Amino acid sequence: MLLFPLHLLSFPYRVIVKGRTLFYSTGIWKSKSLPIPVISVGNITVGGTGKTPLVMEIARVLKQKGIPIAILSRGYKGKKTQGILASDVNTGLGPEEFGDEPFMMAKILKEIPILVGKDRFANALMALHMLNVRGFILDDGFQHLQLRRDLDIVLVDSKIGFGDHHLLPRGILREPLTHLRRAHILLLTKVEGLEACNPIESEIRKVYPHVPIFHSHYEPLGLINPFDEWEGIEALKGKKVLVLSGIANPESFLSLVRRCQVEVVREVTFPDHHSYTIRDIDLLKSWLKGAERIVTTEKDMVKLNKWHLQELPIQALRIQIKIWEEEEFYKRVMEIF
Repeated sequence: MLLFPLHLLSFPYRVIVKGRTLFYSTGIWKSKSLPIPVISVGNITVGGTGKTPLVMEIARVLKQKGIPIAILSRGYKGKKTQGILASDVNTGLGPEEFGDEPFMMAKILKEIPILVGKDRFANALMALHMLNVRGFILDDGFQHLQLRRDLDIVLVDSKIGFGDHHLLPRGILREPLTHLRRAHILLLTKVEGLEACNPIESEIRKVYPHVPIFHSHYEPLGLINPFDEWEGIEALKGKKVLVLSGIANPESFLSLVRRCQVEVVREVTFPDHHSYTIRDIDLLKSWLKGAERIVTTEKDMVKLNKWHLQELPIQALRIQIKIWEEEEFYKRVMEIF
């Protein structure tokens, strides 16, 4: 009974989503095209499926292959409505202006430009005019139908799948499952074994029988402190740690930290995209008792840095997405260039 009002609200949501998709698919509303390839990385559910690590990994690989790329991001919760963010420009601005994920990507990817703003088509045109790029990655782009894409990659969390198959706000689906048919590739994330993926792959095959399905997991790479100093992952072994995160899926991050052979003495979680305050820092200091280090995400670290963390033994865990069928995956990506 408590979910009944949400169930009712999911009906008008369904009508709006299906109507919007129909208008674009029939050409009543026109998608805008760019003269160079666009790769969309998105999902069909709310929550953290791992879009940002994949966006960064594709950008890295394409750069290694000699294809200059730019990333188009909405800049969720950022105050700046339009602009280019890279490691060498706009140095007076931070995650509050651009959003935590784009700012983190720019900090890690260095020379790869991140274009932030709601009008991603306008930002792309600006990049074509100002930068030498041969392709774009559209971050969280599956629902951004205003921009035509050449490759649609949809991520699915192998742990939670599609929830109870209800649309928002009753469930976690942003669109009906049949809309997966717009995707060119599906990538299952947080995969521990292929057999465990059989149930969710069966669900997918019912609505989209021939879609290529790939598999991936995350690996801890190392630790970054507030001064951008690197330390190997082995430095955590046996340490007592406080795990801090403000992300959509804190359980997944906690699992990654545990894989570093630590003793977790406390877990502190905040809502996704949380903006840290001085009170949060004071609380952290009080919660630190019994822990030798604080381990957080890089997304959280870029927001924590403004509070001058010299007094806290805090480090961010850098992770990387590993695609099991990497060669075939990037073969398909390269087909559009």
